Amino acid sequence: MFSGKEFPSSSSFLAAYASMAGSIMMAQSIANQLSHLIPHHVRSYLLSTLRYFFKPQSPILTLVIDESTGIARNQVYDASETYLCTKVSPNTKRLKISKTPTEKNLTIKLEKGEKIVDNYEGVELQWRLVFAEAEKNDSHNPFQPRNVEKRWFELSFHRDHKETILGSYIPYILEKAKSIKEEVRVLKMHTLNNSQGYGGIKWESINLEHPATFETLAMEPDLKNIVIEDLNRFVKRKDFYKRVGRAWKRGYLLYGPPGTGKSSLVAAMANHLKFDVYDLQLANIMRDSDLRRLFLATGNRSILVIEDIDCSLDLPDRRQVSKDGDGRKQHDVQLTLSGLLNFIDGLWSSCGDERIIIFTTNHRDRLDPALLRPGRMDMHIHMSYCTTHGFRVLASNYLGINGYHTLFGEIEDLIKTTEVTPAQVAEELMKSEDSNIALEGVVKLLKRKKLEGDELFEEGAKKVGIQEAKRQKVENKRRVSVRINSGKKTNKRRCS
Repeated sequence: MFSGKEFPSSSSFLAAYASMAGSIMMAQSIANQLSHLIPHHVRSYLLSTLRYFFKPQSPILTLVIDESTGIARNQVYDASETYLCTKVSPNTKRLKISKTPTEKNLTIKLEKGEKIVDNYEGVELQWRLVFAEAEKNDSHNPFQPRNVEKRWFELSFHRDHKETILGSYIPYILEKAKSIKEEVRVLKMHTLNNSQGYGGIKWESINLEHPATFETLAMEPDLKNIVIEDLNRFVKRKDFYKRVGRAWKRGYLLYGPPGTGKSSLVAAMANHLKFDVYDLQLANIMRDSDLRRLFLATGNRSILVIEDIDCSLDLPDRRQVSKDGDGRKQHDVQLTLSGLLNFIDGLWSSCGDERIIIFTTNHRDRLDPALLRPGRMDMHIHMSYCTTHGFRVLASNYLGINGYHTLFGEIEDLIKTTEVTPAQVAEELMKSEDSNIALEGVVKLLKRKKLEGDELFEEGAKKVGIQEAKRQKVENKRRVSVRINSGKKTNKRRCS
């Protein structure tokens, strides 16, 4: 039992309750007054700060690995995608698989939202692939697609292992992915896709299955050896390029008539170096910014090919005309020569290693001299008409003839005095598996070409003869006129 002194009376409870209620009402009144004095964003900041200090912190740290970093590909994302293909477990519910005719194994990738659990040095890590649709930034930009899909990986682990993951695990993934790609490396041909990606244009790829090698090229041996030695020297000189302060890249110009093997030489170079090929069509590029974005998206150890540069690079007329709201014409920024030069030999050219840029043209004389100088087109390779050696290579490739044939002498004599491309000779060799029939077709082709060439020469000579006759006639008239005028002056002197 409590005595009267130990247990408070009911009047004391009432007094305490009244005091507390008054304090609460006063606090509410002050809070309401402060809510009118303190701006909304300040109140939100104070509340979020309070929540941060009083809310229990999660021990899990999540790293976000975006597919791209600005306008360039994220190397960590690409390496993670390759690495995780080897970490698929029976618990994974959805996967994306693919296979091309030239690949031996299936290509396995994560489907969006799927998770992969990995272990590294006793640390459990959880990977998740996330897809999201980003809104269009500029609704007035016709080159940007309406919906752009963004992708990223989320890597979650206990925050106590942050240093281990960043300092050891991520570098391990980069090296592991590199070795995986080298083991199953398939050369890729990249081309442009205008319907997807940031800015409305990006690279998409297929397997490069072109069988051309330096052994099968119908080129002169000396020129072939020069090109091979130049390529081998280039890939071995990383430290040299760094020491002399130059970007680790090399530029080639392949020029000559159509059908002389320029595309085959590109494929042979790619197969020799094991480099991917990026086929850049300048006709699809409207702005310098698009050119820079595409260049940064190319990988190291790659060949960038710009074919028929003389036909596609008509810079002054390449404009895209649009109308604003008032109906006035606006000219979008066009692809400029200075932008192209900066792309191949300026500051942007150093954003990547071990890259080769190849230009092809049928007419070297039409190119701007600024493009031709060393540093941009370092080595000029003339792809000529078929030679006797080139014919021998083609006969070996298509008919399996590596020695003597009764028609070789006649064919080689005709080739020395006839302009015929390796592609034209190869087309005749493909028409029959019987070597005699095929070679007889080559003889007929060469005789026809020689006859056409002789007729053109005679026609040209005839034109030159006519022009010379006209020039001589004009010259004779001038001389006669001079003599007549001189005679008149002499007669005037005699009469005087």
